[in-house]
Order: sequence, then C-alpha cells, then structure tokens
Amino acid sequence: MTTSHITNSHRESTGSHFLPGSAYAVLGLLSFGAELSGYELRQLALNSLRFFYWTPAQSQIYRELRRLSGLGYVTGREVRQDGRPDKVAYSITESGRTELTRWLEQAPVAPPAIRYDTALRLFFGHATTPDRLRALVAEHRAHLERMLTELHAVRAMLEGDPTLALPRIVADWGDHLYGNELAALDQVAAALTGLGPPSPSGRVTVPPGTVRPLPGQDQA
Repeated sequence: MTTSHITNSHRESTGSHFLPGSAYAVLGLLSFGAELSGYELRQLALNSLRFFYWTPAQSQIYRELRRLSGLGYVTGREVRQDGRPDKVAYSITESGRTELTRWLEQAPVAPPAIRYDTALRLFFGHATTPDRLRALVAEHRAHLERMLTELHAVRAMLEGDPTLALPRIVADWGDHLYGNELAALDQVAAALTGLGPPSPSGRVTVPPGTVRPLPGQDQA
C-alpha cells in the first residue's frame, strides 16, 4: 500500500464566530487520534453521536470535511489500496485542535431542543383517529426500545478503557434519558386510552371554547 499527501489551503476563523455543530462533531471524532476516511467517520458517528446528537448522511460528512479542510483544521492523505478503491484518510491538525478547544470553552450552550415527529403528529391528532394516535405512540416506543438496546451494546464496548470515560458518561446519560422517556410514553399511552369515542366522522374533536389564543397573539 502506497500513500501520497494532499495539501490543503488554510484560513483562520476569527472573533466570536463558530462553525455549525456538525463541523465540530467531525473535528471531535478525529480528535481521538485515528486517521479516518469519510466512510469510517460516518460509521463512527452512527455508533456514537446518533444516540444524542446527529445521524449524518454520507454527503454531510464529506461537506464538513471540505469545510474543515479549507480552513486548515483537517488534512487528508490519499491512501492507495490493493484490490480496493483508493481512499482519503483524514486527521485533525494542531489548528483544528485549537479550534475544537475554543468551541468547547467559549461557544454559548444551546438550549435543549426536542424534535419528535410523533409528538408533532400527536399535537395535531384531532385530524385523525384515536386508534391511529395509539399506533403512533406504540411505534415510537418500539423505536426507542431498539435504540436503548443498541446503546447498551455500545456502552458495553466502552467499558474498561480509562481513555473513554467521558463517552461512557454520555452513554449513561442517554440510558437515563431513554429510560425516562419510556416511562413518559407509558403516561401518554394511558392518557390516550382515556380519549372519548371518536366523532361520527371518525375524527378526534376539540370541544368549543378550548382553543384560545396563546399569550402575545392578537385576538381575532
């Protein structure tokens, strides 16, 4: 196997500007020290970051690598492989480590965000039937149980390596979050069983007068 080097242009970021979180996710994965191809970075993200932050498409990984390469935060090395397509292995540069540390120490903490497709559908559930809403919650629970099982497998792989103490802490955090969400889903499912019979049209109805403008909204 032979190698050749790829040179990258370098441009410093200045002031209080920060890159998107996905860029720091890629920098962080490379900061563990291994040279990784774009494909390998995505596989690593799927086995770690997807449980709490990001499930990237392959195109997103390559877009971030191009951005980081242009800034001089990563460098790529072309690797020729016998009997397999050549690949580019990326590593973090010293300026990349400096930028990762700057983000860790100076970037403001974003407020927690929940973005669940099931919650959105449930919120507008008056446009469907109670049976469909209960099925949505059951499917959401099945996804969550599968994620929790997979997270337990990842957590087991992290055991025993003192250099992976922080990823283990995050995995434990995720374990607690998923467990609490399962309990919350039980409450949601119980509440849905208390819904009255559907209207003759088969739709969930909202009693008159219960939909009012939110604070700050103009009165019609």
